[in-house]
Amino acid sequence: MRFLILPLLIAAPVFCADRIPAQGGDIVINPITHATVEIDYNGKVIYVDPWSQGDFSHTPPADLILITGAENDHLDTKAIAKVRKSAAVPVVIPAAGKDQVPDGVVMENGQQKDVAGIRIEAVPAYDLIPGNPFHPKGRGNGYIVTLGGKRLYFGGVTECVPEVRALTGIDVAFLAMNLPHGRMTMTAAADCVKSFKPKIVYPYHYRTGKVEEFKAALAGEPVDVRLAEWYPNGQAQ
Repeated sequence: MRFLILPLLIAAPVFCADRIPAQGGDIVINPITHATVEIDYNGKVIYVDPWSQGDFSHTPPADLILITGAENDHLDTKAIAKVRKSAAVPVVIPAAGKDQVPDGVVMENGQQKDVAGIRIEAVPAYDLIPGNPFHPKGRGNGYIVTLGGKRLYFGGVTECVPEVRALTGIDVAFLAMNLPHGRMTMTAAADCVKSFKPKIVYPYHYRTGKVEEFKAALAGEPVDVRLAEWYPNGQAQ
């Protein structure tokens, strides 16, 4: 009897993405790791806080990069170089990152700019509770990006400061949780969401803790809580 030996086929890893309907086509959201997000819309690719611990083997090169802070899990020059399509691709940074990205487009808290044909608003991102590490006001940015009439907010490292509570018309929010020294606990993050009422929220940058508690705290609220696979190895950073 002769046996036919077939080659073993190994499937490539599935890269899960969400789609948000918008004018001109869907906004495709690819959560990568920790605070790293990749967005596709109408032929443009945007990265937020690319970090070398993420898997970029299935993602396209960037047309625009947004950096929320100067810390190494937000501003990673090796990861920026890896995803940047060319040296001409703009990298939006807070002023604290200028020494690491000399050609970066600096945005101050509260500024609005059109970069790579995309409207960007810089939202203050800072700590209220003292302790180390400390993120003072003016050092970091959150960003609101408008695509196809939809407003996407990437919070970066921030507590629920007055500028965040005052946000309006946010369709999709990425909100950091469980920061050091009891900042933005699961309960605090859920209360923050209730204050500015995004339609969809992704908890991210949560390091440790059971993120399901955040979703449970928002049960009954008119918000779609999406728990993405930020830490595929099963261990928060």
